Amino acid sequence: MNIYELKTIGERISGNPYVGRGIVIGKSNDGKHNVIAYFIMGRSENSRNRIFTIEGGNVYTTPYDLSKVEDPSLIIYSAVKSFENKLIVTNGDQTDTIYDFLVDGKCFTKALKTRAFEPDAPNFTPRISGMVTFENGNFNYKMSILKSIDEVGSDTARYTFDYPSKNGLGHFIHTYVTDGNPIPTFQGEPERVSIPNDINEFSADIWNNLNENNKISLYVRYTNLETSEYSEVLINKHEL
Repeated sequence: MNIYELKTIGERISGNPYVGRGIVIGKSNDGKHNVIAYFIMGRSENSRNRIFTIEGGNVYTTPYDLSKVEDPSLIIYSAVKSFENKLIVTNGDQTDTIYDFLVDGKCFTKALKTRAFEPDAPNFTPRISGMVTFENGNFNYKMSILKSIDEVGSDTARYTFDYPSKNGLGHFIHTYVTDGNPIPTFQGEPERVSIPNDINEFSADIWNNLNENNKISLYVRYTNLETSEYSEVLINKHEL
């Protein structure tokens, strides 16, 4: 096994029916852009009844059909949010927890010490989070996963990964290994993925390789490290 093996995101997800929700953070091959991506998948009608919306530069999950909403607590949240020179991306309302801690002068890790995995037994879906810190025309980033320490959800195991940016390299973390009952939780370190220069190429590689039945929405942002301007791609299955 080569732990430094670099694959495209498409190669990482192709043929896998259910990787759940996923975050990618990295740097374009030419070194000019920070790149983040976040996607969601769903098996139940409640989970699939969602779209991404953008408001004020932030990304939110919102219901597609309000009449079909069952339990909004774990499916409606801020997914991408900025604070000063930091960009937060997560799979739940811990986005706001991290943001609030930053406002108070505290840090990413301390924020997540106050949170646990999702209370959706028997799956105990992990909370995955990432944060980019921009500085001096470059950036570094952290990724985190909070997951159950055992099969009964008795406590939380917390893992944080801290990365410098490297041209063409990204890291991919997702909630599940694949489909199952209960669904098996992601294991190990975030997976290494190659990051191309073109946002449309990268977005298509994700969207076209996610399972057709279970994919819901995708958001990708490329931030120019020289100008801080960014381009974005948003895809909602319900709106295609």
